Order: sequence, then C-alpha cells, then structure tokens
Amino acid sequence: MDDKIKFEIEFPIHASPQLLFQYISTPSGLSEWFSDNVNSRGELFTFIWDDSEEQARLLSKKSGEKVKFRWLEDEEDNSSCYFEIRIQVDDITKDVSLMVTDFSEEDEIEEAKMLWNNQISDLKHVLGSV
Repeated sequence: MDDKIKFEIEFPIHASPQLLFQYISTPSGLSEWFSDNVNSRGELFTFIWDDSEEQARLLSKKSGEKVKFRWLEDEEDNSSCYFEIRIQVDDITKDVSLMVTDFSEEDEIEEAKMLWNNQISDLKHVLGSV
C-alpha cells in the first residue's frame, strides 16, 4: 500500500558533521528541534508533541552520517516509507548539508516540505547557524 511519493530536500547548514550527528541521532538532540520530547527504548523512539505522540523504529544509523526511521503506523500498513536524515559534506568546499528523504501523499508534499523547512530552521536556531 505505497501510495506515498518519495521526496528529498537539501538544507545547507553551518555546523560540524560530528555536532550535527548528535542532534539527528540521539533522543536529547532530537528533542531540541524535532519534537517537544523524545524517548527511546532500544530501536523504538517515541516522539512527543504537545498532547500527541508517534512511535518510529530506528531502521539504520551510520555514525557521523545518517539515521533512518520508519513510523510504526507505516510499518503496520506494510508500507516501505521511511524518513532519513543524512549529513553530506562537499569534498571540495567542505560545505555541510542535511539531506532529508521522506514520503508524503501527492497532495501533501508541499505541506510536508514546509514542515521540514520549519523543523530544520529550528535546528539551525539551536545550533546558532541561522
């Protein structure tokens, strides 16, 4: 049941890859910008916003490079959708970017991109790289 469409967005960011990785891969880092609070038990992460919470499974994590999650709701629907946050460093300029891969319904892609823009804006604010 994969009727969602994959999209990818690049966000240039002024921070070291090592610091960024802490913010995208740990519950304490994610709770600084991604949601109000994050708890983890093994590979299961609980993301809390105001009075709602969503659970996601950590599918993969490559130290200093990327994290990949699947919402449990998607897992229950046998969906292959996921969201991945990857740190990319340009070999020549050493510029750092965050690459976000996510899935959304076709008519909600712009909304999903705006949400990521807001989330990454919060991350940049926390990092002081606005």
